[in-house]
Amino acid sequence: MGPHPAVAAIRLAVRRVLHDVLSEITEPSTTAGVPAATAAERTPGRPPSPLVLVACSGGADSMALASALAFEAPRLGIRAGGVTVDHGLQNGSDLRAEDVVLRLRELGLDPVEATAVSVGRAGGPEAAARDARYAALDAAAARHGAAAVLLGHTRDDQAETVLLGLARGSGIRSLSGMAAVSGADGRYRRPFLQVDRQTARKACMVQSLPVWDDPHNADPAYTRSRLRHEGLPALEKALGKGVVEALARTAQLSRDDADALDTWARQAEAAVRDATGVLECAKLYALPPAVRRRILRRAAIEAGAPAGALFARHIEEVDRLITGWRGQGAINLPGKVVAQRQGGRLVIRQG
Repeated sequence: MGPHPAVAAIRLAVRRVLHDVLSEITEPSTTAGVPAATAAERTPGRPPSPLVLVACSGGADSMALASALAFEAPRLGIRAGGVTVDHGLQNGSDLRAEDVVLRLRELGLDPVEATAVSVGRAGGPEAAARDARYAALDAAAARHGAAAVLLGHTRDDQAETVLLGLARGSGIRSLSGMAAVSGADGRYRRPFLQVDRQTARKACMVQSLPVWDDPHNADPAYTRSRLRHEGLPALEKALGKGVVEALARTAQLSRDDADALDTWARQAEAAVRDATGVLECAKLYALPPAVRRRILRRAAIEAGAPAGALFARHIEEVDRLITGWRGQGAINLPGKVVAQRQGGRLVIRQG
């Protein structure tokens, strides 16, 4: 008899991602009938098998992911390891991290490590914790030479991200949610974006995997927590079941559209700059607004504006220098960047 349906679902999702990782690594496909990565471990002078890490908090989603990775990786000749990040935001968080390390080792993962971070305040507590976490994961991946880091974000997390983007009014890119592949060189992979949270929890239960429920996930002080426990249930009550699936589908459709517009903007950008590389207002005006604003955003970021602090309202103000020119002065942007119209050209630079 095969595995429980929940276990089969998470393993299939991870298997697909591991196949993608392998396909991106240039190696001979086989050596004497042995998978290339496995043969590499046994043949002197050949590179070792690729390493894939799982980022694990000890919660149900990431523990389900870790168990699936531990099962699937050896069958594909991949080494599997794990990292847990101690944010230091709760009493006993260091003990929790040590416990997660033990659980991952019991699953057979190696290397496994816990890394402590210091969480700042920039952008609010959730954003600061996220920035510290990804910095720690980046460092761990570089330290171990990992080909990829798996993250346990589920379809439910994706739905929450779409709603948060909608509430901020940040445009179609924000509505596209989390990418299945992101980070430098596609380092981060999210196998569970089509798997619901309940399936991951069920997989842990039937495998008798202990899980840790982060109290922050139920704390109404956090926006995502309120959305999870109040907002989404209210939407489902008003609109019926299927809201999460519809939002996740919206994310994918929005991502496809945003990717196409980004490509268009990259191709159009050279044509709207003069011989010195300065943006020409008349040529910008002729572009569709969605394409023009992408070019303006890229120009602001290249001038030094932090991408995370550059909001739609900033770009709209700069856009009015193109579409609603009335002799207005310079626009101040985050990062001490200034946008100013001068002689039919748009100059964006550090102030």
